[in-house]
Amino acid sequence: MRHLILRLAAVLWLIAGPAAAADKPLVILVSMDGFRADYLDRGITPNLSRLAAAGARGAVRPSFPSKTYPNHYTLVTGLRPDRHGLVDNVMIDPLIPGVTFGLGDRSTVKDPRWWDDATPLWVTAERQGVRSASVFWPGSETAIQGAQPTYWLTFDQTMSAEARVDQVLAWLDLPADRRPGFISLYFDETDTAGHHDGPDSAALNAAVAHTDAALGRLVAGLKARGLAADLVITADHGMAAVSPRRAIYVEDLLPAEAGRRLAMGAFMTVVPAPGRAAEVEQALLGPHEHMTCWRKGEIPARFHFGTHRRIPPIFCLAQTGWEITTRAAVAKTPIEGGAHGYDPQEPEMAAVFVAQGPHIRRGVRLPTVDNVDVYPFVARLLGVRPEASDGRLSGLRRALDR
Repeated sequence: MRHLILRLAAVLWLIAGPAAAADKPLVILVSMDGFRADYLDRGITPNLSRLAAAGARGAVRPSFPSKTYPNHYTLVTGLRPDRHGLVDNVMIDPLIPGVTFGLGDRSTVKDPRWWDDATPLWVTAERQGVRSASVFWPGSETAIQGAQPTYWLTFDQTMSAEARVDQVLAWLDLPADRRPGFISLYFDETDTAGHHDGPDSAALNAAVAHTDAALGRLVAGLKARGLAADLVITADHGMAAVSPRRAIYVEDLLPAEAGRRLAMGAFMTVVPAPGRAAEVEQALLGPHEHMTCWRKGEIPARFHFGTHRRIPPIFCLAQTGWEITTRAAVAKTPIEGGAHGYDPQEPEMAAVFVAQGPHIRRGVRLPTVDNVDVYPFVARLLGVRPEASDGRLSGLRRALDR
């Protein structure tokens, strides 16, 4: 009798095994850097528009500041930058003296000390038995808390959108026991075009169309392989047009030697020189026509920003479409095209959100939600227990069909 039961169990396993493998979740999180929410309404995104019609569509409000690294880390941690520590694309940290983090500096990008304040979703997934992979998502090439995705690549901006999709599909061609269940995929072309030529330019539209074609390539590749995936497609921020006629020149307000300017553009951060804090505050904290400055601890509560040790003592935010700069900087690189980093409440900063797949309801129109809500949404699709975060599943729950 015992042998009969064992033989029956073996037969059932053979029958159920492939089905169980097919039922394992496959979630692909896609970021199209700088893809503003309303780009989807331009009639140049047939693939993304089809996915939106067959699934859920909305917009996400970026976390402050509306920059690339802060918001990409928010999307995969559910924490605002003030909590996860990636407070800007350029940072200093009193606990890492003498080092300046920069998104173009490989040595700092790969240093886990800048990332270890939070746990990205791929680390959580790996710890819970879900193999993960990433094409260029910020942080994925770093051993955060000692862990990385099973498969990852060192960032190479010259790698085409098509090649990035093909790498994802190659990972999905692996045997089932080596295939990833969570993949994060990053495209940057829309952000580059938005910066260089502006959000209303022909170059931007061409970049949008090209990224959309890459999404079509991904969908076709999944279909050809008979793979059902939940696609979650979003962006880190939008883009606002800028102009040389909308410049705030710092040297008209403050001598260069009065403090170190870590960031300029949509916002400016300043570390006063020793003994000159009062001078810096007197120059910057007063009223300005197109700029508002605060001490870090006095930034309005709605920004959820101002407590992390990496935030400089003075933070100045420009009116949307204005740039904080210097005449020397403009002489080297004229103001043109587009920028981001502005108030997340501004419509130009809103990012696209589309979800489609076997566990996504069809024809759902979602309200604009904070981008911290993307994290619990993706975790639910993956079936993993998320870390504590600032996100709420309630914002996107209507899109779930599971």
